[in-house]
Amino acid sequence: MLDHVSISHQNGLILWSRSFTPTFETLAKTSASPVNALIKEAFIEGKARNEEEAFEKDGYSVRWTMENGLGLVFVVVFPALLPLTYIPELLQRTKQLFIALFQPYLQSLIDSLAAGTLVLSTASTTALKILEEKIDEERWSAIFDRCLKSLEGSRKPARTPVNLHRQAQLNAASDASTPALSDNENTPVTAEEIAKNVQALKTKMKGGRGKGGRGGRGEGLSPSPSPSRKTPNNATAKLMRKWGDSQVSANDMAALDFSAPADTDAPVDTEGLVSNDALGVRSASGAYEVADWDYKRSKESDLPSEEDILARRTDQLSISTKTEDENVETSTWSNMFSRLTGKKTLTQEDLKPVLVEMERHLMSKNVAKDISEKMCESVGAALIGKKLGGLNSVKSEVQNALSVSLTRVLTPKTSTDILLEIQRKRQASSLASPDAPPDPYALTFVGVNGVGKSTNLSKVCFWLLQNGLRVLIAACDTFRSGAVEQLRVHVRNLGALGQEMGMGEEEGSKKIELFERGYGKDAAGIAKDAIAYAKENRFDVVLIDTAGRMQDNEPLMRALAKLVAVNNPDKIIFVGEALVGNEAVDQLSKFDRSLKDFSSAGGVQKKRGIDGIILTKFDTIDDKVGAALSMTYVTGQPILFVGCGQTYTDLRQLKVNHIVQALLS
Repeated sequence: MLDHVSISHQNGLILWSRSFTPTFETLAKTSASPVNALIKEAFIEGKARNEEEAFEKDGYSVRWTMENGLGLVFVVVFPALLPLTYIPELLQRTKQLFIALFQPYLQSLIDSLAAGTLVLSTASTTALKILEEKIDEERWSAIFDRCLKSLEGSRKPARTPVNLHRQAQLNAASDASTPALSDNENTPVTAEEIAKNVQALKTKMKGGRGKGGRGGRGEGLSPSPSPSRKTPNNATAKLMRKWGDSQVSANDMAALDFSAPADTDAPVDTEGLVSNDALGVRSASGAYEVADWDYKRSKESDLPSEEDILARRTDQLSISTKTEDENVETSTWSNMFSRLTGKKTLTQEDLKPVLVEMERHLMSKNVAKDISEKMCESVGAALIGKKLGGLNSVKSEVQNALSVSLTRVLTPKTSTDILLEIQRKRQASSLASPDAPPDPYALTFVGVNGVGKSTNLSKVCFWLLQNGLRVLIAACDTFRSGAVEQLRVHVRNLGALGQEMGMGEEEGSKKIELFERGYGKDAAGIAKDAIAYAKENRFDVVLIDTAGRMQDNEPLMRALAKLVAVNNPDKIIFVGEALVGNEAVDQLSKFDRSLKDFSSAGGVQKKRGIDGIILTKFDTIDDKVGAALSMTYVTGQPILFVGCGQTYTDLRQLKVNHIVQALLS
């Protein structure tokens, strides 16, 4: 919404500027620029020195603030008609951040400009060049953009609450003069009055050009002498509502049924369904492997926060005035560890303060509180009585021990190579029954509501299709409205992608299909029929999508356990969010316990729990990867994949060393 922003010195030296629209960029090069008008009237002629008042010129509103100590001027230009209430705060935050980042370089430049001459000296030119390089190095433009976005997102411009449809109906009466407002301010104004007043005001501002409405639609109509609540003659009459006690006909039901099958012949726009940057790689054997999640953060996420920038400035100011007491306070931790060196036997008193800090650090990384306590307790128990050697400190010794402990917990105890397991099951089934089709490999996706089970199921499906496997998706979420339609869209998209990427039909057999029986049916029965259909039609994998349910809902958990007991899938995958901490432990532990208890009712079947985990929304947490540790710690089961975006290629594998690095950073 902004047109221009600039940071300059009072002598006219521009330190940084940006124009957001081509029109203003062209205007800024002429003498008619609003910024030039501000400089002339406010700083040269001294006509407008109040920063609180907006300076307007040719439809632009100009707001500014100054830093008198350094002689800096911060200017923002935006359309005068837009009520941007966040501009004062934007100016203040921009001033604080810019000075906090570049104060030493600004001071050097200002000192070289003290002579007041308009011609830059050699020292001024050098200081200006250093400042410009530092502005690029600190990525000031990106920092300003982030600051602007945060303010624009928090404060939207106010809009007049006018009913547009109602206003269009009343355009015919716009040739009337503005109706007089009620004498009593407490009298409520109707919607018709608001629409009439707004339209009449627009007509008046246009000088009567719109008399009779646009295109002569209002010819022959006269304004109503007083507001009326009656519906205009040309308005569509509202249909009478049908209440629950009335009989619903088949036509009524058909009109409300939006679950008709999609037009399978319609072309699918595959643009945006995959991200080339997120595509995996082909191994030496030709298998498609998803990319690894890396701890290295992107350039944008590596920007320092505003708090860090201001804290850096505070630290710079405090260094020169730091007293001996402050020195002791800020270095208490490092001094304590530096004294505990040499060959010393560690005691519980030595380890306690370090372990407390480590526990807080893990919780700051989104690790559940109970698990943070248990991890630090086990590390402390392993270190008590150990002797320090060389120059190792207590802190480094605890970090090393914690790193070993984290690696031990996160290392998978079972195989995570699903492709190898699919191949082994196919071979075993072929050896057992050479003449019969091989049994398909079944994966069941479970989890609470809204975590992204269907979306990440489709990502796993894309990965399987890339490896040349035929996939059947079983729509066993028969409760949530739109669940079947959502999977149908995914199947269409993946089918179109398969044809585009060379994975289309082979010998008349589709690479991907949807098996569904509508809503309100038994999910266990649908899954059983889907597995039988997959075996009969030689599908390699069956992906079973289940309805989301809360972990404390026993009837729904029993229904899920029934699906598991009846169909005995090869893997039960829990889909959870990476955003949650303590809640992740509660969700996963109760899902695992309920499945084990209810799927083995009567002691006939084998107890089945969670076999693997998929963490969603992993791109929103930066290095706060504690949910991965919490979930693995609870069940001992591995993290198979993490979801990192909205396309079918946004699936990642976790490496143990990357998670450990993120947790200890």
